[in-house]
Amino acid sequence: MTAPADAPTPELPDPLATRVRVWLADDPDAGDRAELTRLCAEAVRDPAVLAELDDRFREPLRFGTAGLRGPLRAGPGGMNTAVVRRAAAGLAAWLHAAAKAAAAGGAPATAPLVVVGYDARHRSEAFALDTARVVAGAGLRAVVLPGPLPTPVLAFAVRHLRADAGVMVTASHNPATDNGYKVYLGGVQLGGVQLDGADPDPGRGAQLIAPADADIERRIAVAGPAATIPLAETWRRLDRRIVDDYVHAAVAAVLELAPAVDLNNPAPAPAIAPVIVAYTPLHGVGAETLAAAFAVAGLAAPALVDEQAAPDPDFPTVRWPNPEEAGAMDRALALGARIGADLVLATDPDADRCAVAVGGRLLTGDEIGLLLADQVLRRRPGPVATTLVSSSGLRTLAQHAGVAYRETLTGFKWIMRADPRLVFGYEEALGYALAPDLVRDKDGITAALAVTLIATAAKRRGRTLLDLLDELAARIGVHETGQRSARFADVARITAAMRRLRAQPPARLAGRAVTGRRDLLDDGALPASDVFVLFLDDDRVTFRPSGTEPKLKVYLEVVEPVAAGATTTTVAATTVAAARERARSRLAGLTVAVDDLIARLG
Repeated sequence: MTAPADAPTPELPDPLATRVRVWLADDPDAGDRAELTRLCAEAVRDPAVLAELDDRFREPLRFGTAGLRGPLRAGPGGMNTAVVRRAAAGLAAWLHAAAKAAAAGGAPATAPLVVVGYDARHRSEAFALDTARVVAGAGLRAVVLPGPLPTPVLAFAVRHLRADAGVMVTASHNPATDNGYKVYLGGVQLGGVQLDGADPDPGRGAQLIAPADADIERRIAVAGPAATIPLAETWRRLDRRIVDDYVHAAVAAVLELAPAVDLNNPAPAPAIAPVIVAYTPLHGVGAETLAAAFAVAGLAAPALVDEQAAPDPDFPTVRWPNPEEAGAMDRALALGARIGADLVLATDPDADRCAVAVGGRLLTGDEIGLLLADQVLRRRPGPVATTLVSSSGLRTLAQHAGVAYRETLTGFKWIMRADPRLVFGYEEALGYALAPDLVRDKDGITAALAVTLIATAAKRRGRTLLDLLDELAARIGVHETGQRSARFADVARITAAMRRLRAQPPARLAGRAVTGRRDLLDDGALPASDVFVLFLDDDRVTFRPSGTEPKLKVYLEVVEPVAAGATTTTVAATTVAAARERARSRLAGLTVAVDDLIARLG
């Protein structure tokens, strides 16, 4: 049902009034139309509502770091039925054009296949089914995952089913008021082939990037009224075998990389108990899939934070459903303390990120990434990649291992395209890819499993993950990292802050000279991006606007060498501890200086 073309709207200033009137006439969702109509009535009396209405119609959602993402609200600047249908229509049109071009080059003339997944957020399933109906209505083949599932399952399905594209409806770790639309490109049916054991297109099954994103956006812009987009019910629902296939493939890949541990035989005397794990999915969709992976791997099920175990789109026990945010893991840490857990794990709501705590201390994403990278390189030497805001420790580790190192822009869509033979990729925001051939994206399930197996092997020799971090630091030096961020109600203020930083960068920070700068707007080595880096010898401070939230994010890294020549474990530990203390002191001073700089920029 659509609103009549002459649907009355209260007196609003033009051109806003015209934009609202046209949108109301084309919006196929009665609830969204009612929301806009109510806001129009309130906007006449309330300037704040008028400002919000103007914000909704200022510009449409665009593909950012992780696809379309925004608040659940009516209008072109929000996630709603009309926006989703138009996005699906633009994707379908792009796939049609790609298939036609591939057929002209001799590829089989098969209707492109799109696989659609969704999490448990508000309206996620409705948006997923609308996507499938639009794709089917455009004459393409569409399949939908069997229920709310982790994003890694969708990313796996794109490659496993040899799909031409995938869509995951999720806002990952954003607030409960948001939702999103991640697009993955497959390409096998559009002419891709397998050569010499390496994928000729390292982005096959990875998230959308330029220029395809801009091309799809152009097709969205000309998709026509959402209410007139053809729909069809010829899509089909996949059964649970796709989840089982993911779990068994993921476990096999992780076990291939894991330290040698016989989980079925007792440890040598004195007996060492199995690793005890406390876990929270933060009201998301990770619990069932993670438990299945642990069972297949032969590990005991983790103890769950009961009040956060079931999916709940309101995330009632956390302010932000992001394990990076202060307080998000408090209940998991409390459970870990009660049961004497060796590890505390958390996945974000769509389970593509994994957080880890040991002995009550939250490990940073860089610490987890370096531990995992070290383990992968012991079993599978090959190229590794991370982002320019992550620790430079991976570069040093790669040099020690004699393998290629790649640095990319922020986001797994870039990491996964860093090298056709990539064996490992990570970013400091708790994202890790241990099996890029399996899942061309970050995967919190495989990361949780791998960390648990590493901790199991370490415990059998009387060590913890913290000890392993010290052993690693003795080899590559101490790399202490930190992060600061500032939220802005107006995104334009973030742009202005970055402009001021470039115009007048500080000559000194924390009493130290700034020895170099790097501006990714005109760097040349990487695609242009709004990123600015200050160097203080080997230390660095990196500024960038968040691609998923209204934040200015700042990443700090301090590098402290560890004196060589330690011949015993005790001496080595003492040497690392001293280096770590120096690094932490320097990082603390740099953090204070950065906080002051952010305040002046804002």
